[in-house]
Amino acid sequence: MSAGEMLAADGAGRPGTPRTAGTQELRGDDVDANQALTELLAGRLEPGVYQWRTPPVPGAVGDTSWTERAEEAGWRGFHLDGRRARDSRSLLRLCAGVFELPDGAGADWDDLGECLKDLSWTPAKNGYVVLYESWAELADADPGSLRAVLDVFAGAVKAWRDTPTPMTVLMSSVGVEVAGVPRLA
Repeated sequence: MSAGEMLAADGAGRPGTPRTAGTQELRGDDVDANQALTELLAGRLEPGVYQWRTPPVPGAVGDTSWTERAEEAGWRGFHLDGRRARDSRSLLRLCAGVFELPDGAGADWDDLGECLKDLSWTPAKNGYVVLYESWAELADADPGSLRAVLDVFAGAVKAWRDTPTPMTVLMSSVGVEVAGVPRLA
């Protein structure tokens, strides 16, 4: 799959599936990024892998103030800054550090998947939330690795879904989207 197939320009090929928040339906632009995060942390959104469409703000990449909100709500937040992760090795190294994996763990996609289904070394009270920013760099340079990590994330989300500590992965998107990944906001 080419990067062009992986990425859909803003408004093109955008999944329009509504998500349910309690009794309220959330559709694309109907909910801003902050409200979507609030709904997620309150447990009113189904865990999943979502695009989190944040407004373009100069200097916003790397802003981790959302982790404070997550921690206040009892969620363990993980921030993946993918600006330098342009292949599988660099992304696996990034994940090993961010998820504080045990030494030698997460050396390949299968191992990373197993680690993300465990996380016993970094417990959470209410859940886990992962924000993956600047994933477009990986999509451009190594689209197969982006698909691989999306599969790993989907497997981890599924493993945690029916537990007291669900996992959600937010793919930060500003102007570009991952084809086939529903939007949270």
